[in-house]
Amino acid sequence: MINTLRKLGISSSMLYTAGFGSIGASMAAWIMSRQLEEGGQDRADRWGIFIGEWAPTFFAVGTAMRLEEQWGGDEGRYDMVDDMRERAKGAMPVR
Repeated sequence: MINTLRKLGISSSMLYTAGFGSIGASMAAWIMSRQLEEGGQDRADRWGIFIGEWAPTFFAVGTAMRLEEQWGGDEGRYDMVDDMRERAKGAMPVR
C-alpha cells in the first residue's frame, strides 16, 4: 500500500499535513455542528471525535512513507535484511 501511494506521488510531508489538517477539521466540525445543528453537544462531540480519529492514521501512514522514502523502496529493504543476515552469520559461531 505504501509503495502504491509513493508511486502516486504522495509524500510523507503530504500525509503529515493531512494529519494536522484533520485536527483542524475536527475542531471546525465540532464548532459548526454545535452552532448550526439542533443535535446539541452530544452530536457535536461525535462529529469532532469522528474526524479527529483520522489524524493518527495519517500520521502513522506518513511515518511508514518516511521510512519508505529513506529506504528507497523494496530493493533497499531487501539489501538491508541481507546485510543484517550476513552480519549475524559473522557474529555467531556456526555448528
